[in-house]
Amino acid sequence: MTWWCTGVRWIEGGPAIGWFGQGPGRGERSSPLAYGQPLVFAARGARRCLGVRRAGRRTPCPTERTVPGRTGNAQCPECARLDRSFSVAADTNAADPRTYRVYLAWFGPGLVKVGITAEERGPARLLEQGAVTWAWLGRGPLMAARRTEELLRAALGVPDRIAYARKRAVRGHLPPGPERAVEVAGLHARAAALEGWPESLERLECEVRDHVEVFGLEGLALPDRVITEMVDGGTVAGRLVAAAGPDLHFADGLVVDTRLLAGWELTAPGEGSATDVPVAGIPVVGAGPPDGQDGLF
Repeated sequence: MTWWCTGVRWIEGGPAIGWFGQGPGRGERSSPLAYGQPLVFAARGARRCLGVRRAGRRTPCPTERTVPGRTGNAQCPECARLDRSFSVAADTNAADPRTYRVYLAWFGPGLVKVGITAEERGPARLLEQGAVTWAWLGRGPLMAARRTEELLRAALGVPDRIAYARKRAVRGHLPPGPERAVEVAGLHARAAALEGWPESLERLECEVRDHVEVFGLEGLALPDRVITEMVDGGTVAGRLVAAAGPDLHFADGLVVDTRLLAGWELTAPGEGSATDVPVAGIPVVGAGPPDGQDGLF
C-alpha cells in the first residue's frame, strides 16, 4: 500500500513529515524530524490529489486526480472547492461555535500580519505559517474575531497574508530577540489602544513569544535557493538544520518547500544521491511577490 506525503506538520512544537495511506489499517501518520539529521528522498510516479481533510480526518479524492508539480496545493479543483466550502478563512463557515483568538505575527523586519485561529489549536497556526515572534491580541466568537482582524489590519496598515517567498528571504537577517520583542510589543500596544473592538471579544495582555529556537533559526546560514518542483525520479538530499512553516532548511542553503512534496510518493534513493530537481534562487531581502499573494517563489 502506498503512503503519500502530506507535507510538514507541527506536532508538539516540532516538525514532522505527514503521510496518508488508504485502506484497512491506514489513515494518517507522521515521521518526526530532527535538526542535524540527513534527509534523502526521491519522488516516484505522479503527484496525486490528497482529497479533503476536515475535523482531523482525510477523505480521499474520489477520482484520484493528478495535480501539477509546481502548485502549492495538492488538491484537484473539485476537492479544493469542497475544502473551501467548510473554510473559516474563506468565510464559508460563519456558524462555527468555537472560541477564536486574534494574533499578531512577525516574520522579519517590516513583515507583520494579523490573523485568527481556533483557540483549541493553540499556537499551531503560528508554527504552520513560520511566525518568528508573535503575541495574542484577543479571544471570542468567530465573527467578533473576524471583525477585530479587519479593524486591526486597516488601522495598523498590516496585511492578513504574506508570501512565503518573502518570509524565507529574511530568515538569515533576523535582528536579536529583544529587538523582535520590542517591535511586536509596540504593535500590540497600538492595537490595544484602538477604539471599535467588538464588545464580545476579550482583549488579552501582551505576552510576546518567540519561535527562533523551535525553528532552529539561530545562526542560520543565508538560504540561497529553493526547490520549485518535484518530478518523477527527482531526488532531494541534504542535512536538515532548521524548519519554519512549510519550509525545510538544509545546511548548504537549499530550502525545501514541503507544499511541493505533498501528493507525492517518496522513496529512499541509492547511496551518494544528490539533489537533482529544479531550483530557483531566493531573492534578496525586500524582493518577492507583493503582500497578499501567497506564492511559492
